[in-house]
Amino acid sequence: MKSDRLLSILLLLQTRGRVPAHELADRLEVSVRTIYRDIEALSASGVPVYAERGRHGGIELLAGFRTDVTGLTADESRALFVLAAQGAHAALGLDAALGSALRKVMAALPAPYRPAAEVTSRRILVDATRWKSGPQKAVDLEVLHDAVFADRRLRLRYRHSGEREARTYTVDPYGLVAKAGVWYLVADRRGAPRLFRADRIRSARPLDDPVRRRPGVELADVWEVLRRQVEDRPEGGSDVTVRVRRARLDMFQRMMAAQLSELPDDDGESDWVTARLTFPVLRAVRQLLAFSDQVELLDPPEARVELLAAARSVAAVYQEGP
Repeated sequence: MKSDRLLSILLLLQTRGRVPAHELADRLEVSVRTIYRDIEALSASGVPVYAERGRHGGIELLAGFRTDVTGLTADESRALFVLAAQGAHAALGLDAALGSALRKVMAALPAPYRPAAEVTSRRILVDATRWKSGPQKAVDLEVLHDAVFADRRLRLRYRHSGEREARTYTVDPYGLVAKAGVWYLVADRRGAPRLFRADRIRSARPLDDPVRRRPGVELADVWEVLRRQVEDRPEGGSDVTVRVRRARLDMFQRMMAAQLSELPDDDGESDWVTARLTFPVLRAVRQLLAFSDQVELLDPPEARVELLAAARSVAAVYQEGP
C-alpha cells in the first residue's frame, strides 16, 4: 500500500539521513519515478523532505525533524510484543533497556492498538531453550560483546568438545548468535569462518588491533555458511539402518532428530519400525546405546561391530564391580 511505503520512506530517511533515490527504490521494490512521486506526496502533507541532484545527492529530511511510530498497523504493533529468545536480552544486559523501549513504544502506539499489544505480551511467550537440554553454564558475554562493537580482534582460549586442554586462537569477530538458547561467537580465523561456542571459551581478551573482516561480508553471510556446514550432511558420514520398537518411536525421533536422514517407515501395525540415520563419524553410533534393547542397529556391519564393542566396554565396567 502507498501509505505503508510513505511511512517506510520516512523512517528510512530518519534513520539513515540522506539516501539516494535509487537505493530507496531498490529497498521498496518500486521505480525511481515512484519514489519521487512519493516524496512529492510527503512534502505536500507537510513533511520537510527535499531532494538534491548530482553525484552526491539524495533525498533527505530537514535537520531536526523527527516522527513517531503512530503509523504502525495493528499486526505490526502486536508483533513488537512477541519477544523471541527473551534470555538473549538478559545475557547481553539489555533486559532493563528492553522494558524501557517497549514502554516507549506502547506510549507512542495509536490508542486503539494498545490493548491488543498488552494482551499479546501476556498471552504469547517464546522460550528458545530446548527441552531437557540440561543445566546451562552461565556465560559472561561482556568481553565478547565489547569486542564485537568496538571492532577489535580477540585472543581466545577455547576448549573444543572432547578435548581437555584449551587452545589459543586470534580471531576477527563478526558478531554473536543465540541459537536454541546457546550463544556462539562467529568469527574469521586466518580468513576462514569459524564458530566458537561461548560456554567453551575459557578466556577472551580484546587486542589493540582493529578487526580484519573480509570486505563486503556480514554476520548473516558467515552464519549461513557455518549453519550449512553443521546441518548439511558431512563428507564421509556414516549411514546406518536401525529398527525401533514402536513404543519408543516418539522418543527416538525427538532425541535423534538431528541424525535422521529418512523418516521412519511406519505401517502402523508392526512392533518394530525401520529408520535411517546419518552420523558424522562411525564412532558416533554409540549414541544408540542410550536406547538399550529398544533399538537394533541393522546395517552396515562395521557399525554393528562398533556398537558391540562399545556395549562390551560398558559391560566390562560393571563386571569388574566398584
